[in-house]
Amino acid sequence: MPAAKRIFIIADFSHKPVKLLRNQHMKMTKGFIRLGHDVRLFSYDNALMEVSRFKSRTLAGYFDKQKLDRLLATELKAYCPDIVYLRFIRVLNTDTIEVIRNAAPKAVIIGFDNDPWPDRRRDRIEIAKKIDILIASNDGSSLQRYKDAKVPLCSFMPNACDPDIDYRYPVGPEWIKDIIWTGLIEEDPKRYPGERMRYEIITKLSQMPNCAVYGCCGKPGIGGQDCLYAISGAKTSLSINGDNNIRLYHSDRITNYLSCGTLVLAKKVPDSDLLFKDKLHLRYFDSAEEFFELAKWYLANEPERKKIADAGMKWVHEQFNCVKIAGYILELAKQGTYKAPWN
Repeated sequence: MPAAKRIFIIADFSHKPVKLLRNQHMKMTKGFIRLGHDVRLFSYDNALMEVSRFKSRTLAGYFDKQKLDRLLATELKAYCPDIVYLRFIRVLNTDTIEVIRNAAPKAVIIGFDNDPWPDRRRDRIEIAKKIDILIASNDGSSLQRYKDAKVPLCSFMPNACDPDIDYRYPVGPEWIKDIIWTGLIEEDPKRYPGERMRYEIITKLSQMPNCAVYGCCGKPGIGGQDCLYAISGAKTSLSINGDNNIRLYHSDRITNYLSCGTLVLAKKVPDSDLLFKDKLHLRYFDSAEEFFELAKWYLANEPERKKIADAGMKWVHEQFNCVKIAGYILELAKQGTYKAPWN
């Protein structure tokens, strides 16, 4: 049995109900532990507010960032990690990476980015240049930006599910819907390029009977266990990104939906079939018209709908569970590459 690694995770451990059961770093924590490793968590944003005299995160980040990094260094020196796994957090910057290097000189630093537009975030590229491995939930043009900046090692890594909690729940009639969408209707158009098709489909869905839209169109968001119930009760679901031209890119929405047993209708992205196969695990569409045609057909053909929904749930539970994804990350850290169906 290989020696257990010490893994220090730096992230924003939000207490918001909407994110409670969706946090990818919490899923990775479980995956690493299930594989026999030790994990310690450092909530960077929360620690900032603990050490600061200000209630404003902006003021705290400006005046008390060095105090926060001293606390981080103290914990790193005490723990002596083999791996530092970090998320790109608003206050974390290149100075923080230097602090990590000095406090844990033998550790491999791995950063995970789930943003398809990394160069639109402050310091994102510069931070990545100072770490050892950059993993991202997208490939193609997004990952290429890091490669062009000479980040030492860049690799695609999909989002994970947790089959212990992400599965199809038996639900009451109040949760039974034809189609579900959870999330924004569009990204901030002032900051990011938009996907007009997403706006058109969700706008129409919000006006259709027996369809559930959460988090936009005047509807409140949904999180925690209720979100799992809502997905479980939906016969079909919409998965569409802010940008659907990026190779292998899907937000964690697609794994959330698939793992809870709804039939996913997803906007196809380049090389989508390497992750999920059309007509086997889900159905892909290329236009708004095709999305609504597919939804109508599968809502009228229950055996076929459930057959694909069941197969999709089984596939993500087997191939995208948090233990398997955590294993790929450790393999990447050790060998510089990893073997997976999409590789």
